[in-house]
Amino acid sequence: MIGGFELGLPATLGLVGATLLLAVVAVRVSTRIGLPSLLLYLGIGLLLGESGLGIQFDDAALTQQLGLTALVLILAEGGLTTRWSDVRPGVGVGLVLSTAGVAASTAVTGGALHWLVDLEWRTALLWGAVLSSTDAAAVFSVLRGARVPRRLAGTLELESGLNDAPAYIAVVLLASAGTVPWWSPLLGLYQLAAGGVIGIAFGWLGSIGLRRAALPATGLYPVATISVCVVAFALAQGLGVSGLLAAFLAGLVLGNSRLPHRAGTLSFAEGLGWLSQIGLFVMLGLYASPSRLPAAILPALVTGAVLLLLARPVSVLVSAAPFRVPWREQVFLSWSGLRGAVPVVLALVAVSQGADGGQRLVEVVLVLVVVLTVLQGSTLSAVARWLRLSDPAGPAEIEVDAAPLEQIGADLLQLRVPTGSKLHGVYLSDLRLPRGATTSLVVRDGAGFTPQPSTRLQEGDGLLVVTTTEQRAATERRIRAVHRAGRLARWLGETGR
Repeated sequence: MIGGFELGLPATLGLVGATLLLAVVAVRVSTRIGLPSLLLYLGIGLLLGESGLGIQFDDAALTQQLGLTALVLILAEGGLTTRWSDVRPGVGVGLVLSTAGVAASTAVTGGALHWLVDLEWRTALLWGAVLSSTDAAAVFSVLRGARVPRRLAGTLELESGLNDAPAYIAVVLLASAGTVPWWSPLLGLYQLAAGGVIGIAFGWLGSIGLRRAALPATGLYPVATISVCVVAFALAQGLGVSGLLAAFLAGLVLGNSRLPHRAGTLSFAEGLGWLSQIGLFVMLGLYASPSRLPAAILPALVTGAVLLLLARPVSVLVSAAPFRVPWREQVFLSWSGLRGAVPVVLALVAVSQGADGGQRLVEVVLVLVVVLTVLQGSTLSAVARWLRLSDPAGPAEIEVDAAPLEQIGADLLQLRVPTGSKLHGVYLSDLRLPRGATTSLVVRDGAGFTPQPSTRLQEGDGLLVVTTTEQRAATERRIRAVHRAGRLARWLGETGR
């Protein structure tokens, strides 16, 4: 309904299609200006809402349910597209950040808001729990341009995928009526552990089943893969344990196994993740009431200052100090904890649980997400350079696309040598790909030729590399290592992870 008029089906579908096209254009714009596209999606929703075209959408329960559904799909996509080899170096810090870090952030934020804003203790801790989770989509849309070490990026990626689950458990516990029992932390640990077991089990069984299945159409494999993650969430949630963690870990196991039609599956999952993000933030823009947002600016600024200058640094210090993470990296981890869709969904969960002041919390979180995204997103690359964690003059990370050759148990890797890459000038004989991998084609200046060991790579070259499935990961690591450090990468300690 717009302005009191009912829309027919053609007009509704046209509006949805136009919104999606506008959102796709917004991705291009956000890439140019270096901010997460979620802000533009939110703006599209506000333009469509009560203060724009006049679409009325104020159902908090429906918004929470749709938001949680979108979050499950986003987490499943995040797990499927996360390379274990990338996050493994930071797995310890990432795990502690997503558990003890969430607890520390909740406690520090809650305590500060209790004293500064005079919130009742339980309400203050609820606010802290809602804001304790970082957002993977927001973090990595900004990190792409920062060029930080993969260890740091992997830590942030793993944290963002894992910390939604403990934050959700804390919000449900604090928002519900009744006294919080002393054994609640133990219950939370059990819910996380059980949800993790269910997710890993579903991912493992799903990978076996998908490899053995003979589905009648290639397009059914991506649907089945996403369905495994959704069923893992549903089963875990139905058993009273962490469904969000189950969905992410099921995706992580599936994404790092030998999936049939892997390239098509990951492409489908990525598209579904984009669609979920677009739908979620446009819906939140529709749900927001612009007339009430100005009153939330001051508490949002106070809360943001507490979160950014106190709670996040404390949570990083508690989590990273035992692993002897250098202080520069700790500072970067503190500044890169962007908030996005997850805190807004968690605030809506608090509303659906009947928490006192839940609607006010939603408005504060919406304002806070915008403020922190603009502040942190626009400065993250500069902070990385200031901390000497980024090399702006160095080459961008090389992109390697893969397509399966399932009948012969091989994969076809496609890549292009970017400007500044240390692959430039390397002879193929010095590339030293693992046994079972070979460069089958080089495309240079629009002309393709079969390379020889004496062929010397150049910037702009397109390469096709054929590798056995077992050697694919090692082949990708070797290509990345030479891209970063040249033909002596192994001697220089560069592994390509």
